Amino acid sequence: MCVSCRARDAQSKMLRLQCTDGSLERFKGYGRSFYLCNECILSEKKVTKALMRECKSPDRDRLINKLKEIITDDRKS
Repeated sequence: MCVSCRARDAQSKMLRLQCTDGSLERFKGYGRSFYLCNECILSEKKVTKALMRECKSPDRDRLINKLKEIITDDRKS
């Protein structure tokens, strides 16, 4: 389930992320994680609040920049 819009979809079709010490990163295989659907990833405004809530961090710009990095890295590979 997407943490932003609560849409349900197959986990393989969603982006799995985790927050470690308030920093957003791709899921490493251990610890708590959450999913974002492709539609929410494209709408920055919708995702911002969910990321701040999940990472317990008020630094909106840093979270969005890190999400953009993760997305561009995934597209390159």
